Amino acid sequence: MAGRALFDPAEFLRLKLVEGVRGVFNDTASGEAPVPPSDDAYFAKDTPVRMVHADVVSMMVGGMAALLLQMLHPHALRGVLEYSNFRADMHGRLRRTARFIAVTTYGHRDAADEAIERVNRIHKQVKGTLPDGTPYSATDPRTLAWVHVTEALMFLEAWLVHVRPDMPLSEQDEYFRQFALIARKLGADPVPETKAEAQAIFRDMRGELSAGPEAREVAELIVEGKTPGAAGAIQPFLANAAVNLLPPFARTMLGLESPGLAALPSRLVTNGLGGTLRWAFKQRP
Repeated sequence: MAGRALFDPAEFLRLKLVEGVRGVFNDTASGEAPVPPSDDAYFAKDTPVRMVHADVVSMMVGGMAALLLQMLHPHALRGVLEYSNFRADMHGRLRRTARFIAVTTYGHRDAADEAIERVNRIHKQVKGTLPDGTPYSATDPRTLAWVHVTEALMFLEAWLVHVRPDMPLSEQDEYFRQFALIARKLGADPVPETKAEAQAIFRDMRGELSAGPEAREVAELIVEGKTPGAAGAIQPFLANAAVNLLPPFARTMLGLESPGLAALPSRLVTNGLGGTLRWAFKQRP
């Protein structure tokens, strides 16, 4: 009929996918809305950190892998066990982390600074002693460095594996230079500005890692629990993709098996889901 728009099933599906993803990563019950991209963000459009952090699926995979590695650091693990409700509300914890990354990557720099200041205030309250009596604090620069390095390496590695394997090394280094700005504002030290520096810090800190029953328990919860945004049938594939990113020593310490033959179907499902969501959000790799 003249003047009446025709129903477009593809566009309807696209909008429903966008709505669904935004509903998962924002606490809509409390009125939380998606972070609006700002021209006054810390990072310019189409730069590496904005491209990597925009990909929903690779960030979920990289985020799980980073969290698994973080649980190998006794200080980071103790802070999670004693000062969070991670076991009861993993979804909420991961959603808040995702929002922090979104605000500091795309939001107005004033909003980014407010989010960083809020995290720094929380970190000042997170302190105590390990079972062996060693004091720990969430403001310790070296612990914060481990958290940052594992996130940066795993976010980027997931992007390389599942989105853009041909990303030039110069752009990978730029990613670390950009992400370093946020790490320094959070008090991390040392902070890498190239991929080689990040890998060197990772190797240097390996001797500080350990894994007991509690670390393995949290690892099992991460791998077996429900990932925000992932339907039950998809969750095992994303978890396998995350475990596949880990270096062999980390899998051994956490009691996780190598995905083996499951790595291929996990990659196919992860890549397929990622491509679908990039289509829905009109993103380009």
